[in-house]
Amino acid sequence: MMRLRIMFSHAAVIVMAAACASGLIVLAVYAPLWVWALVPLGVVAQMVNEYNLHRFVFHLPPPRRQWAFDLLYVAHYGHHDFPTNTKLFFVPIWVALPMVLVNGLALWGILALFGVSQALWVAIAIVPVGGVLTFLGYEWFHMTAHVNVPKSQVERYVTRLHNQHHFRDFGKWFHVSPGGAIIDRAMGTAIDRDALKHQQRIEFIRTLGLAPDDPRLVAARHRFSGKYGLSSAEIARAAHV
Repeated sequence: MMRLRIMFSHAAVIVMAAACASGLIVLAVYAPLWVWALVPLGVVAQMVNEYNLHRFVFHLPPPRRQWAFDLLYVAHYGHHDFPTNTKLFFVPIWVALPMVLVNGLALWGILALFGVSQALWVAIAIVPVGGVLTFLGYEWFHMTAHVNVPKSQVERYVTRLHNQHHFRDFGKWFHVSPGGAIIDRAMGTAIDRDALKHQQRIEFIRTLGLAPDDPRLVAARHRFSGKYGLSSAEIARAAHV
């Protein structure tokens, strides 16, 4: 229950869950039965999307301009800065909602352009059903990796890999969903056991390679302290890691 309360205190989770539920209802009531067979395509697509978004967008080199840095701080840098802050666990709504809308409409438009039968139902099955279900699963496992609760074997496995991303090498293990390690291995962003012995480096802890007192980090912490409930003591500690 604690994890459900944490998840559904976040706007993006609520909106995405509503989108997924709506898609499920619409498919169940109106769509032909064969469309359900396409839901796994949405799962696979979102697994790839999760990896690409995390690696190539959320881990962009820190911008010099503060406004751009602040956007990425809210999107992801802040989570590395304060990895136990529950308000920083989840993808912001201004990332999640456009992602599902653009992907869904683009897929529908492309399928319709090529004359695919039942293009609307196909797009719904793949994006707001298969894709968003996978997104919600990602958010669940990501949150679980950061909270101290009893965990299943799969959750412990995900937690172990994700801790390596945070505290061993932030340039590796970009996936969080179960099964996503396949993508990391295929893309060369896994960490082998021997490498782990040499990866415990202080610059990987919370700062994404930035100095803890980098002016951009300091400015972002103060700017968003109210939004994320950061105390003066937390901000001071973060600047001296």
